Amino acid sequence: MAVTGDETETGTSGDLTACQLQNTGSSLPQGGAETSTQGFVKSANPSQKREHRLMKNREAARECRRKKKEYVKCLENRVAVLENQNKTLIEELSSIKDIYRHKVE
Repeated sequence: MAVTGDETETGTSGDLTACQLQNTGSSLPQGGAETSTQGFVKSANPSQKREHRLMKNREAARECRRKKKEYVKCLENRVAVLENQNKTLIEELSSIKDIYRHKVE
């Protein structure tokens, strides 16, 4: 029965790794966009610079909210897996206690 717990742990770390990989991949395109727009900011007038800055800030805030939502989802998945593992371990402990009680009697 301990094997079931180990399989659950493997699933947990696999889920977290998948979430971490998704975060890494999504930040690369954004970095490329920043370097291509820097030339625009230098040649623009102040109102255009402000609009561009505000637009970049909105995009960054949107990305931050998306990453936070994804992180919370990963944590919720991990909680569910750990709750299942805990339930399995409690049941296993209970059955072992029952077996031990019968041997003692």
